Amino acid sequence: MEDQLLRLDNQVCFAVHAASRALDGVYRRELRDLGLTYPQYLVMLVLWEHRPGGADGRALSVKELGEALRLDSGTLSPLLKRLEAAGLVRRDRDRRDERSVLVGLTPQGAALRERAGRVPARIFAATGLDESEVRHLRQVLTRVTGALDGALLEPAAATGVPAR
Repeated sequence: MEDQLLRLDNQVCFAVHAASRALDGVYRRELRDLGLTYPQYLVMLVLWEHRPGGADGRALSVKELGEALRLDSGTLSPLLKRLEAAGLVRRDRDRRDERSVLVGLTPQGAALRERAGRVPARIFAATGLDESEVRHLRQVLTRVTGALDGALLEPAAATGVPAR
């Protein structure tokens, strides 16, 4: 039994990792025409949600973007620099707090949203899942993420072996 626990095919982490890499590959193909990498696409998604006429129509701080994307500023800053160089976003110091940098869409970045609209349907089709399966998968992954975040706050389990 213990030998089975150490088989690669029995590792949840590997199944999630392999699925993530496969999904990254499909995103890479679909985003090529937009000139975006997958992490850049995620940044743009958050900014599109907050564009004028969007959820709240405001620029976001780097800290807010990092929290939304679960990325630290050391990872996010180079992404933003490349998006700015491409003319898709602008970064400005917050006038109310000079320590904070605000990120907003340029007109070119806002216009890219329309072209990006086809990406989710293509990704959905590539999964081979139907709508209810995708919704269920997302719910399960969200629940797992929450549980794992909680587990990081707890001391390590004594045995580490799940009860059966």
